Amino acid sequence: MPHAIDLTKPTHTRSFRRNLLTWYREHQRSLPWRKTRDPYRIWVSEIMLQQTRVAAVLEHYKRFLKKFPTVRHLAFATEAEVLAAWSGLGYYRRARMLHRAAKLVATERSGRVPQTAAELRILPGIGRYTANAIASIAFGEPVAVVDGNVERVLERLLQKKLSGEIVWRTAQALLDLTSPGDFNQAMMELGATICIPGVPLCYDCPIKKQCASRGMERKEPPIPGKRMRRSSSLLLVRRRDAILLQQRAHNERFMPGMWELPEAASEIAREPLLRVKHSITTSDWSVSVFSGPVPRLALKTHLVPLAGVSQLPITGLTRKILRKLNLLS
Repeated sequence: MPHAIDLTKPTHTRSFRRNLLTWYREHQRSLPWRKTRDPYRIWVSEIMLQQTRVAAVLEHYKRFLKKFPTVRHLAFATEAEVLAAWSGLGYYRRARMLHRAAKLVATERSGRVPQTAAELRILPGIGRYTANAIASIAFGEPVAVVDGNVERVLERLLQKKLSGEIVWRTAQALLDLTSPGDFNQAMMELGATICIPGVPLCYDCPIKKQCASRGMERKEPPIPGKRMRRSSSLLLVRRRDAILLQQRAHNERFMPGMWELPEAASEIAREPLLRVKHSITTSDWSVSVFSGPVPRLALKTHLVPLAGVSQLPITGLTRKILRKLNLLS
């Protein structure tokens, strides 16, 4: 049975850092935010990656930065423009907070992103993890990060349950002070690609000889998340080159101000135009889309030219439906 790394022994920690960084520099995934030290672009990537898979972020990241290439471009955009560019990523509060923070940076800091984790945490929507990630990657500040991937790696490495401030102190003790940005990304990459939930890929792990749990994780059963199954019916009303969309109230808790297809009457019996599956947080939705006449219109409902739909902040489900029906590029 391997022995856990001893954080009190410099030879142990040096060997760990060397093995991890060598592996990362040879095997890291090619991701656009790893090809820059621009703090704004790193900041955008970190916000997008919160609770969102890398694969889902890639195209959104490119499109978002094409529209808002600098923090000033983002700051002086309208909220509707920002939400439209964010559409499809979900968790829209992230976009609103990013927009608010960009306004502060543009107006109070002459467009210069703060260079330390402590200063970054003052901005709306930036917590300890995000601040440390930006500061270490963009500016080389020697501060560790802890997300779900890093916490899992540390717990398996030491074969003990870690929580609260202990996790952060442990991560800081292991941090390579000369390459904090690469080291932090290496820890996250290890958790995302090798030391994965459930059954890890111990055979390919660069630090397996120093891990106290090597081989033991195979006893861990995957923990399925409890998900709810739901269904709904939506109505597609088309008038020449326009469709009917309804805006959510701005005081709604979930996706306020976003545009979507209106609900269809429950008594519709004919076959739907389309059936789609869609997941939102802990719910899996089965959605049927029907064509029909204009219903009794609710407030904030309008016929919107198809050419202008992509400029609105539409929900991810609406975007998916319109694309499947070839109504949105």
